[in-house]
Amino acid sequence: MIHSKYTIRENNEANILNAIISQKEISRAELSVHIGLNKASVSAITKKLLDDELIHEDRIGDAARIGGRKPIMLTFNGKAALTLSLDVAPNYIEGLIAYIDGKVLYETEIRGIKVSSDNVLAYIAEMVEKLTRHAEETPHGIIGICVAIHGLVNQDTILFTPYYTLPSDLKAQLEEIYPFYIHLENEANLAGLGEYTFGAASDSIVSLSIHTGIGAGIVENGKLRTGKKGAAGEIGHSILFPDGRKCPCGNEGCLEQYASHQAIYNELEQALALPDINSSVVIERYKKDDPIVQKALRTNAHYLSIAVNNLAVIYEPDLVVINSSIYSQLPELISILKGDLKGKFSCETKVANSSLKKKATLFGGVAKSTQNFLNIQNLKMNAES
Repeated sequence: MIHSKYTIRENNEANILNAIISQKEISRAELSVHIGLNKASVSAITKKLLDDELIHEDRIGDAARIGGRKPIMLTFNGKAALTLSLDVAPNYIEGLIAYIDGKVLYETEIRGIKVSSDNVLAYIAEMVEKLTRHAEETPHGIIGICVAIHGLVNQDTILFTPYYTLPSDLKAQLEEIYPFYIHLENEANLAGLGEYTFGAASDSIVSLSIHTGIGAGIVENGKLRTGKKGAAGEIGHSILFPDGRKCPCGNEGCLEQYASHQAIYNELEQALALPDINSSVVIERYKKDDPIVQKALRTNAHYLSIAVNNLAVIYEPDLVVINSSIYSQLPELISILKGDLKGKFSCETKVANSSLKKKATLFGGVAKSTQNFLNIQNLKMNAES
């Protein structure tokens, strides 16, 4: 169904297209040198890319760059297609529609809900309808929907969701409704992919997503490291305190039972005798020097430093990105976390707040669909070198 419409591009075509994207603009002669193909092959491939409206002939370049005739510069057409990206959490759904270059046309959310197998299709349909109202005409239309799942996903199949129930065959159900390529992926993995593609310039990234649970998206050269069954990066289910609090995964003492946002809220609701604490309340009280909140967040930073230490010694990433609505607004917590990285193998680990903030997962969904459409794994957009 989908594959016949969006044919996977041959390697040379993908390599040339990726070079045009990464170089921002480049001539055919420069492409020939950069890729190592003869000029005739480059001309044939770029003609096809022009016919497919994936690239533009942008302007006349400077002959001094390569000598001889002034070249025509080629640029990527980031407006060639659209993607839909959804983050389906236990108590909210966020979504956006964007061009394949990451430019967002519209974003929206549905909050104050309880997502389950019984209503997830209806909520997704509501979100897709809202987003597609804002679709603009492009040469290739909408080329994919990526749905972020807060749980274990392997090859588009939902295996385990600790804090809500979803149908394992959600992809098949969505394919019966929509004529787009459907991707399902763990939300932390997508956050990592979003950071790699649209955020940091690093080639080796671990994105630590802290929400109801805690997950790590591990990306190397554009490829997600998900493990044989999709469980790689489930750092929230590493043991922080042996024989500690029970976790839905079956373990006792898991990291996310002590260091997730939900764990912070639960602790502060008891300590402050306040119901319905959320990140806004936590941030406000922290800034007002509430000693109970400040102690809780300093303890949280210490717990997360243990997770970062473990990630550093196992994966040795160039960068660990913290994806948290609390840490993004209280950057001093990053300094506290770094101060607790005292081991020889983690003390120099670079740790930073997400440059994409709360949109990292949604941008990861855009990246996932775009990687598939262009057949480019190490795709980089908008990253500063």
